[in-house]
Amino acid sequence: MNIFYNEKIDDVLLITIESVEEPFEYEKNGDVVTIKKDGNIVGYNVFNVNDELKLNSSGLVELDEATMETINDVLKTKGIEPLSVDLSPKFVVGHVDSMEKHPDADKLNICQVNVGQEILQIVCGAKNIAAGQNVVVAKVGAVMPGGMHIKDAELRGVASSGMICSERELGLTDSEEKKGILVLDAEAVPGTDFFKQG
Repeated sequence: MNIFYNEKIDDVLLITIESVEEPFEYEKNGDVVTIKKDGNIVGYNVFNVNDELKLNSSGLVELDEATMETINDVLKTKGIEPLSVDLSPKFVVGHVDSMEKHPDADKLNICQVNVGQEILQIVCGAKNIAAGQNVVVAKVGAVMPGGMHIKDAELRGVASSGMICSERELGLTDSEEKKGILVLDAEAVPGTDFFKQG
């Protein structure tokens, strides 16, 4: 789930429960536009919220337990059931346990990456990827600084859950020379929040 606030267009909270392709169905009821796909609710546009939410800027809303509780209180006043959201970090340290060549793509590698609580299979095309490295993993559900949503995918017939990130993809540099994935120190602990590293 991702929540954006836009005060420039209107005082509106844009809630994406599930990222799906158009076309959508829309139902308006007071300050709430319910967005559906094939009869299932995939999001809401909720208007006139900032008097209660007191958001300081437009863009992606950083979610924590307190913010989510406040948002759910506002949603309840608008007739929407409280939302549950996974607040675990989406950009984490990963350790590349093993790597093998993709059977159908010369430039791709299939990596088994330890992210603390689980091992993720991630297909990666970076030239500098290697087993034994600590890297930054954008888990499924992450939103990249450029706006791309990370989803489960299949690359040339091989399942991939997440993305191993470069400095540019993380918004840490705009240098053209910073190619390849960001390799972290050996002391970095798999599963920890990358953006909260000491």
